[in-house]
Parts: sequence; C-alpha cells; structure tokens
Amino acid sequence: MPFSPDHLAELNLLAMFPSTSAQEGIKVHQHSAPPELVAAADRLYQKGLISQKDGGYLTSLGSETVEHTQKLLSILSSSEVKQP
Repeated sequence: MPFSPDHLAELNLLAMFPSTSAQEGIKVHQHSAPPELVAAADRLYQKGLISQKDGGYLTSLGSETVEHTQKLLSILSSSEVKQP
C-alpha cells in the first residue's frame, strides 16, 4: 500500500516535532499554514498522536511515531546504496 497524500502530510508534520525534548511542541496556525498541514494536525490529534488539534505536544504514542518517522527518513535519505 503506497503512502497517500494525507499520510505524507502527516509524516511531514511529525518530522517537524523535536525528538529530543517532550517539553517542546509546535503550533499549526490555521490562517497561515498550508491547508494540508492544518488537516494533518487535526488527523494526528484524532489519532491520539498530538495533544491539540493545532499541534501542541506529542503524546507517548506520538513520540514513538516520531522516532519511527525519523528512522524512516534517515534510511530513505541515505545516499549510500547497499547491494545484497
């Protein structure tokens, strides 16, 4: 199953959260943020990954998801190609 545009927007938003501190959150401004980012924040809130509809802080599930998101991004961003 490929990533949908909604999945990609959610992953991009999760990648914006700092992974080093649970004390730092983000704010998605409804009137100035791209509509897909506003919608992604709402979906992540509904899924229990963030504390508020417009960002806020990561929940424990959100923190775990950010760790996985960063690992995936790191793997996909690697310029080294490994041969089997």
